[in-house]
Amino acid sequence: MAERLTDIGPPKYDLFWPQVIKDNAGKWLYHDILEPGVLLHVSETGAKIWSVRCGTTRLMTTMMVEDICKLADQFCDGHFRFTTRNNVEFLVVDESKLEPLKKALKAAGNLPIGGTGASITNIVHTQGWVHCHTPAIDASGVVKAVMDDLFEYFGSHKMPAQVRISLACCLNMCGAVHCSDIAILGVHRKPPVIEHTHLDKMCEIPTTIASCPTAAIKPAKVDDFKSVAVNADRCMFCGNCYTMCPAMPLADADGDGIALWVGGKVSNSKSMPKFSKLAVPFIPNEPPRWPTTVKMVRQIVEAYVAGANRYERLGEWAERIGWERFFEKTGLEFTHHHIDDYRFAATTWRTSTQFKW
Repeated sequence: MAERLTDIGPPKYDLFWPQVIKDNAGKWLYHDILEPGVLLHVSETGAKIWSVRCGTTRLMTTMMVEDICKLADQFCDGHFRFTTRNNVEFLVVDESKLEPLKKALKAAGNLPIGGTGASITNIVHTQGWVHCHTPAIDASGVVKAVMDDLFEYFGSHKMPAQVRISLACCLNMCGAVHCSDIAILGVHRKPPVIEHTHLDKMCEIPTTIASCPTAAIKPAKVDDFKSVAVNADRCMFCGNCYTMCPAMPLADADGDGIALWVGGKVSNSKSMPKFSKLAVPFIPNEPPRWPTTVKMVRQIVEAYVAGANRYERLGEWAERIGWERFFEKTGLEFTHHHIDDYRFAATTWRTSTQFKW
């Protein structure tokens, strides 16, 4: 089996490491951020490698990938990697090629360097209207609009600490919005439309009923058509029924929009990991540039930059000053939607009587 060749799955990752990484696996001592987007990694053997991080799109053409490969061939002996936040990192072994690579990237104009340290990292996002079948919002369009507005914070170290912004185009969240400093979440507000005349021809009714996680769907007969009925009070607008049954579309121009969440993080440093908390319950879809969403994200970012201490993540800042003061500083409205009344939310309630005004 050790010699067996197969085309099932990707080749083993270490086959593509630069030789210096193979020789120093498990021996790396530390890394320094030399400037936004440029890191130096040092091994206990004295070996060094530089990584240059560039923001890229999540959805790119094969021509763009070819351009990246040409840069890697020219300056990095063909070695680069994609990160989990839609960045590309060029791995430079020869220090003399570092500055020429940076100049070539600047000349290319479509691979900005940054996203490390006390900056806004590249926005990781889901598929949106381009590909997914259950989105409430677009993904690439919203991310482009938001990042255009905040681009000054990507290639600089103006932030108190790193800020991770993520986007998921529906609450199924194949994006990491549940633990992000700022999360942009697409929300549906209306139950699916039922196309009774088509449903029995297109869908298996038992499978459609079984797909609902809240048991909101039951069989029904409408105008002599075998169909289903939806209990709107039980529906949580997840779109799982539409996944199983194309005759139950969920998208709605008025009901779909954006919710903003804040304060999440995966890091365990300084404080425990945190889930994001609701900041703005609903913003209408406003393609192609989503101005209200862009404005509110900037309000949150600027309040954080003005008020947080160095190395303090956004959620840590909000907890230090109190969530009441957070809404005051950001200029966001507090509504009844922010009240945590979920019946299993005992672990998320603030049980103290202390209020910080």
